[in-house]
Amino acid sequence: MIDVEIEDPAWTRALPDAVGLVQVAGKAALLLPSPSRGGVGGGGASAAFGGDPPTAGVRPAIRSAHAHTQPSPRKGERAFERHVTILLTDDETVRDLNARFRGQDRPTNVLSFPAPANPERFLGDVALAHGVCAREAADQGKSLAHHLQHLVAHGVLHLLGYDHIRDDEAAAMEGLERAILAGLGIADPYEAG
Repeated sequence: MIDVEIEDPAWTRALPDAVGLVQVAGKAALLLPSPSRGGVGGGGASAAFGGDPPTAGVRPAIRSAHAHTQPSPRKGERAFERHVTILLTDDETVRDLNARFRGQDRPTNVLSFPAPANPERFLGDVALAHGVCAREAADQGKSLAHHLQHLVAHGVLHLLGYDHIRDDEAAAMEGLERAILAGLGIADPYEAG
């Protein structure tokens, strides 16, 4: 299940179907299994956050910044029975989260906050900054809708335990992103031009 919280109305002004776009991309990413320990992204996404940051004072939509690889769906369980919250917010909110949890006092396009393993199969939260995403889409000659879906898929892959710290991890994660987006009819986001 993909819960979408829209905190910045700029998202729905630019993309009236922002919720639908997020849900489609998120569900497509959730169809993938979590990587196995020791495999690509096996260490979870903690390296993306500089280790296990404290969780005190985290916004309700961003419940945890601790990285733990979640189990793949059990036999007979549908992948989308795993739960994710996507927060569509503004640059200042993402800047604050980035400063508090990654020590980088600047906005960024997307942040993922994997949840500790839990029986509810809540994987974690993803936050996206409207201004950064809109500027990137314009600079790269992409539609904001396609860029949003790419970043949602990217963020959800982090929640599943994929990462891009090492070159082999990055190649594998980018390949998964390309496959997810191709399934949504979106061109390769890494293709030049």
